[in-house]
Amino acid sequence: MRIRNLLAIVILFAAISFSSCSSKGGSDSPTNPCSGTTITVTGTITHTSGAGATNGSISASASGSTGFTFNINGGAFQSSGNFTGLAAGSYTITAKDGSGCVGSNSFTVNNSDACLAVAFTVGGTATNATPCLIPENGSITVATSGGGTGFTYNLNNGSFQASPTFSNLAPNTYTVGAKEASGCIKTVNVTVNPAPQGTLFAAVKTIITANCALSGCHSGAIPTGGLDFTQNCVIVANAARIKLKAVDNFNTINQMPPPPATGLSLADRNAITNWVNAGGLYSN
Repeated sequence: MRIRNLLAIVILFAAISFSSCSSKGGSDSPTNPCSGTTITVTGTITHTSGAGATNGSISASASGSTGFTFNINGGAFQSSGNFTGLAAGSYTITAKDGSGCVGSNSFTVNNSDACLAVAFTVGGTATNATPCLIPENGSITVATSGGGTGFTYNLNNGSFQASPTFSNLAPNTYTVGAKEASGCIKTVNVTVNPAPQGTLFAAVKTIITANCALSGCHSGAIPTGGLDFTQNCVIVANAARIKLKAVDNFNTINQMPPPPATGLSLADRNAITNWVNAGGLYSN
């Protein structure tokens, strides 16, 4: 009987000790402060005004907890959920509450089509450019019709300017653009043509071709003096030299130019003089 009672006491003591250890172990287990917390991030997107613009924005907010701060694409956290100055692209915004619990969402900023809000057409008027003239004197004036306000203009995808006129252009085809205040850009190709050659220049060119270029002295791979008179601009650049050699020194034996210039008729010499006196340009 005494042994039976002693065994019962030992069993009871072991049960009490085990219960005490189990209780202590449970109180030491760490708790997750974010357990049961679900943070949801939502936002309003403002798309850019057009391609290349950086005026998009995202205004984000969060729910599911309190004390939020926000970051974008893993950057520094800030108190506001507003992110501005964004280009088109994908962005991830994360919200963090006061306990450090986080939630994220992805947003896409697109380029808006600014031309949906305005209708206009663009054109251009060109002024011919005189070949062989420095600086070039061609020009284009851009014009718009239809709707839109606050236009600025560019040439060949360059910077936009307030003036619709582009000057000092050589003969060529150019792309001109007009940008409306909303950001809508429309373009058109405009050609600056070469001005027609003047009658005086045409006469001199015929004389030069017959007496200098065709003879081979001022043409070919190695023209005399490096002057290829088959090129219009070479003739124009040497107007004074041509008059000196072909007209002014015609009767000066010691300075007489080599043939065939010495054989120029009076009419030819007068044609050269008239052209040079008129300005010696391609357009004279």
